[in-house]
Amino acid sequence: MKGPVPLQRRLLAEFTGTALLVTIVVGSGIAAQRLSPDNVGLQLLQNSTATAFGLAVLILMFEPVSGAHFNPVVSVADWLLGRRRSTGISGSHVVSYIGAQTLGGVAGAVVANVMFDRRAFEVATKDRITAGHLVGEVVATAGLIVLVFSLARSGRAALAAGAVGAYIGSAYWFTSSTAFANPAVTVGRIFSDTFAGIAPSSTPGFIAAQVAGAAVGLAFVVALYPIAITDDNAFAQDPDARRADQRSPR
Repeated sequence: MKGPVPLQRRLLAEFTGTALLVTIVVGSGIAAQRLSPDNVGLQLLQNSTATAFGLAVLILMFEPVSGAHFNPVVSVADWLLGRRRSTGISGSHVVSYIGAQTLGGVAGAVVANVMFDRRAFEVATKDRITAGHLVGEVVATAGLIVLVFSLARSGRAALAAGAVGAYIGSAYWFTSSTAFANPAVTVGRIFSDTFAGIAPSSTPGFIAAQVAGAAVGLAFVVALYPIAITDDNAFAQDPDARRADQRSPR
């Protein structure tokens, strides 16, 4: 049996995966703005399509290494839900995951800026704070948490890549905020003053709404799936913990 994946490799996967996710979001936003400068609806279609497909591919690429969280609220939720059976990411690793994800988000925005011949570091000026947008972030994040952990707890983790990609792609359209649903991605998008950017003044409110949405999602997961059917190969779980659980007496 292979040993557990070293933490350094998992952090590299989280950093790289989150960086590529933000590169996809920001890069496709810049491209959409240039290709369809007078049609915001078409811009959103282009941006959401690239993000949906790109996120699904990234989950397939990195899930075997780190669980493909790419999202601090997913990492925290995984830790909280796995504490009783010690099946989720460990508490000591949550902070490391969040740091890698946040740094990856910033790096991804810089890469997108450079690819499109913009300044590497720039600060967004797009103010997104409204009451409706904050409610949209609560809804988007709650739905994401319910989706991820309902699949994990019902033995359908193999569907996660396509399901999560499809959910985020649709949430671009049915939420007023265009479904950031991710604090690391939100921080990364500060550093590109483009279609996909978010002003620093809007960021605390968005992150607070995402945390609130994660709490709502967790409540639904516990109510709907109080006992996991299977923890094997579960999306959003620490590979170390999965293997330890598989080796432990039943």
